[in-house]
Amino acid sequence: MKIYGNPLSTCTRKVLVTLAEKGQEAELVVLDFAKGDHKQPAHLARQPFGVIPSLDDDGFQLYESRAMMRYVDAKYPGTPLVPGDLRARARMEQWISVEQSYISPAAMQIVREVMFKKMMGGGAPDPKVVEAGRAKLSHGLDVLDKALAKDPYLAGSTFSLADVTYLPYLEYLFPSEAGDLVTSRANVGAWWKRISERPTWKKVAQRA
Repeated sequence: MKIYGNPLSTCTRKVLVTLAEKGQEAELVVLDFAKGDHKQPAHLARQPFGVIPSLDDDGFQLYESRAMMRYVDAKYPGTPLVPGDLRARARMEQWISVEQSYISPAAMQIVREVMFKKMMGGGAPDPKVVEAGRAKLSHGLDVLDKALAKDPYLAGSTFSLADVTYLPYLEYLFPSEAGDLVTSRANVGAWWKRISERPTWKKVAQRA
């Protein structure tokens, strides 16, 4: 299996963590953002929207990280990352949708303005952009905090793909001077500690 992506990419990291949780590795074909590798015809043939990652499993091609995560989990043996219980599985899907709709867009607004802007030499962050991102993200994290008062993980008692989807976005908040949004909420902070200390995540995060 080949993953066409970049170790700094949030969506690439989600797939790599899923593979690690299943005790598997894939060949990571690194695409260079600075060189525009993700916009070249070879990659557009794999991912017509020109983003990363994409997957090639012996000729079977797939894109969109959340679909790739589900494929990896179903393909390989080991502890399932999709709950067998119907209601727990529905909770997992709910929280993946929450991440996609409410958490990652707000988190990445902050990350792009503070972390990526600095990396690209774009000057000082715009406080209004950062504050707007913080306000949107705060509401989403408040909802998570309430839910996590009942269970250790988003789908219930076991770690699932729902937890995986949040890892890279929350990780990037810390170098973006917004880690307090995570740590100031008792239940979110405790959950973040549990999931971010998993050896699989540490392995992927250190790869960058």
